[in-house]
Amino acid sequence: VKSHFRFRLATGGPSRVFVSLFAAVFRGEKMSEVEETLKRIQSHKGVIGTIVVNSEGIPIRTTLDNSTTVQYAGLFHQLAIKARSTVRDIDPQNDLTFLRVRSKKHEIMVAPDKEYLLIVIQNPSE
Repeated sequence: VKSHFRFRLATGGPSRVFVSLFAAVFRGEKMSEVEETLKRIQSHKGVIGTIVVNSEGIPIRTTLDNSTTVQYAGLFHQLAIKARSTVRDIDPQNDLTFLRVRSKKHEIMVAPDKEYLLIVIQNPSE
């Protein structure tokens, strides 16, 4: 059976800059700067929506409708926890910095941090 999902665990590289930028802004800067960063991400070609989830899996910012937000937030929060655990099981000195899931219809990018999770859903063909 051929899988329709391609999983990519990234523990470094260009996505790390994105994660670090987002984490720094979200933790230490004014909320207006957070909103500005989210607007900039949302404006990228092909981006369908963004969700910020707290450490308990509760969405705190979203550009999507409620039911879609709750579904993505719950499922990708659980997946990020499992992916982080897997990376640490392989190497306890390592940590998950980025998770990308690509399906036939969407590409979902997850940037985990200690306190928050950023989920970006985009159309991979755009």
